[in-house]
Amino acid sequence: MAEKLKYFVNGQYKESKTDKYYDLHNPSTGEVTGYAPNCTADEVNEAIAAAKAAYPAWSATPAIKRAQILYKVRDLLIEHMEELTMLVAEENGKVWAEAEGDVLKAKEGTELATQVPSLMMGESIMDASKGFDTVKYRESMGVFAGIVPVNFPAMIPFGWMVPVCVATGNTIVLKAASLTPRTALRIAELYKEAGIPDGVVNIVTCSRHEIDLILAHPDIKGITFVGSTPVGKLIYEKAAKAGKRVQCLCQAKNHALVMSDTPIERTVAGVINSAFGCAGQRCMALSCCVVEDAIADKFVAELKKQASAIKVGPAYDKTSKLGPITYEKHYKEVLADIDKGVAEGAALVLDGRNCKVEGFENGYYVGPTIFDNVAEDMTIGRDEVFGPVLCIKRCKDFKEGLAKMNANPYANGSVIFTQNGYFAREFVRHTDGGMVGVNVGIPVPIGFFPFAGHKNSFFGDLHCLGKDAYRFFTESKCVTTRWFDEEEKTNTEVSTWDGTI
Repeated sequence: MAEKLKYFVNGQYKESKTDKYYDLHNPSTGEVTGYAPNCTADEVNEAIAAAKAAYPAWSATPAIKRAQILYKVRDLLIEHMEELTMLVAEENGKVWAEAEGDVLKAKEGTELATQVPSLMMGESIMDASKGFDTVKYRESMGVFAGIVPVNFPAMIPFGWMVPVCVATGNTIVLKAASLTPRTALRIAELYKEAGIPDGVVNIVTCSRHEIDLILAHPDIKGITFVGSTPVGKLIYEKAAKAGKRVQCLCQAKNHALVMSDTPIERTVAGVINSAFGCAGQRCMALSCCVVEDAIADKFVAELKKQASAIKVGPAYDKTSKLGPITYEKHYKEVLADIDKGVAEGAALVLDGRNCKVEGFENGYYVGPTIFDNVAEDMTIGRDEVFGPVLCIKRCKDFKEGLAKMNANPYANGSVIFTQNGYFAREFVRHTDGGMVGVNVGIPVPIGFFPFAGHKNSFFGDLHCLGKDAYRFFTESKCVTTRWFDEEEKTNTEVSTWDGTI
């Protein structure tokens, strides 16, 4: 039975006073499963006030104690792995292994956060200048806001945003994805069970109007956002203008350069996984392959063969390999993008339109789709589709292929498939991609390194995860100390540059 969800503030679920709700669907069936509130401005302000009130005591809690609580969070994520995996599958549409991976990445981000006692350490030197000692501390900042997309209900809010934010002594107001909020709301309960004080983690669902309130609110010190480039750029401009620290991780059009010396079958298997995993709904999806002419025909034929064998099915069927698009509006947008690719003249090698799954005819399914001979000026070759659609561009050699890749305005990830060490090294050195793979289709590093998009895929100075995350959620304080000996106590001659030179 469809239920009305609540929002989570100060350690409690509360019923919204709004008269506007978002329909929640099971993308595998198309059925309405619930309703998420479009929280009112007063309710968003209530969440910010709760986070502000909780901040002094939480920031004063020793780092080791905060780490111990996050260890408990990690254990609870493991204990509830199957439950959380089912939540992700049901509300987002990821097939079982992908949904489980979503939760495992939340666990990974939590493990990074448990290292706060060492990663939050500052620096020091004795006798920086004669008799002057300097220490740099890293301190928490206050209340942060996280703005979450629909595509990773566990990893992004509770892997990328919340763990390091609260580990470093801050509190947070999370604007969960209004169409996929259940996983985040459930994990917030686990944080409370682990011992996180009330008010440290708060969750609302709302529209862009309430988000504008967050961006301008004087008690919000920083914004972490994941979503589309147009929205991310707007959030970056508004929040930075309001004097806030901002990181915006945005969309992509990731390319792979496929060299003629690559083992075709194995490379195609890697490309298939990268392009069609998570139904292509990830900002690291490999949506374009630039293939050397010498092997292009064979490569496309093998792509079609392997992609045609992918089993499309409901997310919670553990034999499914490709699940549905997350929500109906985007499902229709993906179909429209495929139509546009055909209209622009790309060769449709494999058509994923009209994909029907027996018993789940109302689900939002798009089958694997492959376009060949895609040109740079085609919409599908330039812009993110965010669905299971793979574009093939052709090139005569390494130089031309790299130039085609770097011409794209996005630069989250880039990949080369080759057995040639020289070309691999040249590629790593000259690609614009921020996360680079050599025979690795999804070059997302383990969370101890930053998620490092470039160009129009990122706005800000410090990325999420790794040491960048610790820097983003803290600020430096430098303390210089001098103690007078007996002779110095009576000295009245003090240099203008005393201790600084």
